[in-house]
Amino acid sequence: MAKLKIYLLSLLLGAVGCSQNTSDAQGVVRSTAGPAPKDLKGLAVATFAGGCFWSCEETFEELRGVRAAVSGYAGGTVAQPSYEQVGSENTGHAESVQVYYDPKQISYQTLLDVFFLGAHDPTELNRQGPDEGPQYRSVAFYRTPQEKQAIEATMKRVNASKHYPEPIVTQVAPFKQFWPAEEYHQGFYRLHPNQSYIRAVSEPKVEKFQKAFKDKLKNPL
Repeated sequence: MAKLKIYLLSLLLGAVGCSQNTSDAQGVVRSTAGPAPKDLKGLAVATFAGGCFWSCEETFEELRGVRAAVSGYAGGTVAQPSYEQVGSENTGHAESVQVYYDPKQISYQTLLDVFFLGAHDPTELNRQGPDEGPQYRSVAFYRTPQEKQAIEATMKRVNASKHYPEPIVTQVAPFKQFWPAEEYHQGFYRLHPNQSYIRAVSEPKVEKFQKAFKDKLKNPL
């Protein structure tokens, strides 16, 4: 029944989703969402996987103190994987977002709060909405023991708050390597505001985040 619902939803969206490549997206100019900074002085880096990276990238990009958010792949075993390879479910990667931020303006804890409470549903196993498969799994990658501790404490707190009716299933994994996704994926949310998947799936998620974290936005609502 679940797969039938996903199938029907995909038809409603015009058979276009984050899990499908769109020919009109390739070769486009990058949006106002910036690329990874070349100078990392004064910046920290965090990596999260929360389903389709189009909306996750936009969510982190809108936070005050975030210099850039880049869509890509993490958690797998194949070097420089392509979108098609990741979609085949044979590389072990998850669609991820790498966040470059100024810790003087925004804390790692705030990023965790946004990730668990605003960017996606951390209770869905190997899927997010209409997108199904391990490449859409929820993962919080840590770089230090302190980050791991913060992730686990946040998960415990959110579970205890009963914010979600089901327990969090997010993987807590050591960061190893992040591979930027193809250029046409970068800033996709802003470049294609009228695309059916963006309007039906991504936009409601971003709007929910904006309302929940309106005091953290670069551009207040």
